[in-house]
Amino acid sequence: MTVYEVSRMSGVTIRTLRYYDCIGLLRPAARTEAGYRLYDDAALARLQRILLLRELEIPLNDIARILDRTEAEQRDAIGRQIRALELKRERMDKLIALARRLEKGEKIMGFSAFDRTKEEAYAAEAKAKWGKTDAYREYETKNAGRTDAVSDLLKGRMAEIFTGFGALKGSDPASDAAQAKVRELQDFISANYYRCTDEILMGLGQMYVADERFRANIDAVGGEDTAAFAAKAIAAHCAKV
Repeated sequence: MTVYEVSRMSGVTIRTLRYYDCIGLLRPAARTEAGYRLYDDAALARLQRILLLRELEIPLNDIARILDRTEAEQRDAIGRQIRALELKRERMDKLIALARRLEKGEKIMGFSAFDRTKEEAYAAEAKAKWGKTDAYREYETKNAGRTDAVSDLLKGRMAEIFTGFGALKGSDPASDAAQAKVRELQDFISANYYRCTDEILMGLGQMYVADERFRANIDAVGGEDTAAFAAKAIAAHCAKV
């Protein structure tokens, strides 16, 4: 099937399919002489699994690692994510119940509906099982013994980089200036945290817009839509490699 046919059947945009190819998450089975992507049944099955994991709110860089594991390990990862979502739903149900009671004018003094303890504990357990990548271990090594002053200095330098992205928001994400900023970000991460490969960088770009906390923090230093611009610039960088 052509990329257009896969897009029409799955609802995934052509741009997203190209992006998945770019980061190595979903490679086409073949290409035509003109360079157009072609997908077979195995690629479609992988796309289905990718979409399922995305619906379960698993980040793209984690999806890539999960899909490289055995079927049993993949099922375990999916099961763990389902449980995490169930815990999230339990808390949301409590919040909705609280809101409805407050809407009726009831006075509620408890704060149990805001408790994230179960979710955070389960997330920590999942991170211990799935998060021990080479990059994560390298981060732990570089961060070990780092003083608060040094950590604050690095955070400030990172903020300066995103301020630079913010200053370029009105320009083309593929421009020389924007791409220079992407390289600066990648080099900074590699030097101070872990080796930031293009694949990892693309995962970060996705996270900058998908994770509300990251998006809010980046936009706070660079202005509204800075995170989105940085993600586009990173995507443009990936398309060149």
